Amino acid sequence: MEKEFSIGQKVKLVVQPPYIKTAESMPILRPPNVVRLGEVGTILSCKPGNYWSVRFEKGAFLIESQYIETVEVDLGTVEPHNTNNEDSN
Repeated sequence: MEKEFSIGQKVKLVVQPPYIKTAESMPILRPPNVVRLGEVGTILSCKPGNYWSVRFEKGAFLIESQYIETVEVDLGTVEPHNTNNEDSN
């Protein structure tokens, strides 16, 4: 079963691949530790062969869908901006 993601969606690396390809016009193989296990990235585009271009901290890489999964955002834990008016006389 192929996983589907949407552009701009947050994903995390859940399995360390044996190597990682850069998402450049001429991809370069990089060691797997260039992206940390559990690191969150953003989907940039879908590529042929079940690959996704994902922007991580150290750059954009081509990652197979088997190595990533959607990051669940719990909106209940997001703290709102401080809206207190501090008008003390």
